[in-house]
Amino acid sequence: MKSPDLATSERLLTNLYAAFNERDIPALLAAMTPDVSWPNGWEGGLVHGRDEVSAYWRRQWDQLEPTVMPTAFVAEADGRIVVTVHQVVRNKTGATIADHTVTHVYRFNDGLVAEMEIRA
Repeated sequence: MKSPDLATSERLLTNLYAAFNERDIPALLAAMTPDVSWPNGWEGGLVHGRDEVSAYWRRQWDQLEPTVMPTAFVAEADGRIVVTVHQVVRNKTGATIADHTVTHVYRFNDGLVAEMEIRA
């Protein structure tokens, strides 16, 4: 149940954000626990497990073109990793819907993402 150190977490999460931007669902899901808890930032609520996360992203990507770039990583005392992210969301015609900074918080279990939350 040990969390990875900050440098290891930063590498893992940087790769995850790149995979998200490339729409590489297999790479993303391989870095998550089977019972991962993930926020549904688009429709609301939470999704649980790799299958639900995959279905959520596929629905989202059918309608939107989000791009996320991590800009800072901080380890919290409880082992969670806080990531400051520049997020740009475009519609399918390329018009910008959102361009802002968001905060994502990750909890790991045995080196895999077990939970992500979006912090206000």
